[in-house]
Amino acid sequence: MKKVKLNILGLSYSQTQTGAYALVLSEADGNRRIPIIIGAVEAQAIAIQLEGLKPPRPLTHDLFLNVALAFDIEIVEVFIHKLEEGIFYAEIVCEQNSNRIRIDSRTSDAIALALRFECPIFTTEDILEKAGINMEFDESGEAGDEFDEVDSDTKKSSAGHVDYSDYAPEELNELLDAAIADEDYEKASEIRDEIKKRKP
Repeated sequence: MKKVKLNILGLSYSQTQTGAYALVLSEADGNRRIPIIIGAVEAQAIAIQLEGLKPPRPLTHDLFLNVALAFDIEIVEVFIHKLEEGIFYAEIVCEQNSNRIRIDSRTSDAIALALRFECPIFTTEDILEKAGINMEFDESGEAGDEFDEVDSDTKKSSAGHVDYSDYAPEELNELLDAAIADEDYEKASEIRDEIKKRKP
């Protein structure tokens, strides 16, 4: 199974789920990005490390790091190996005295630890195909911004989510382009899922 390396692109506040955040991972050698919805506590643990902040007392993931180092345990990689019903599954690959152990983990916790151990994050090509949002870049390396304006009067369900089932394929592609241009990866993910549902 070929592994694809991922980088952490950043965090953004979820527009549809109160108190949730979108963690955006990007393909190291490509243009695809994966948005993963995570909770506020996990987002804080990731943000603190991304910003290089040092809390006065160890947080849970910092405590895990300290215990692991005390017992000469190293995390060598984080592997996001499964996507099922919109949920990402990860495992932490640990090493102690040349022995490797794989530990099941929530993806958000695994990434928070990957940041602290400075270890790589991988996924599979299959997951990137299912969940990845492709970003097109122009010759300057910047994301293209030549997107037509899309009517913002989208149909919303009673839960506040947009119902994309009534849109024509051309409209969905325009909405997807606009969401990517706005870096609204959560919205782009929902539109992408609707497009994939229609494929034979």
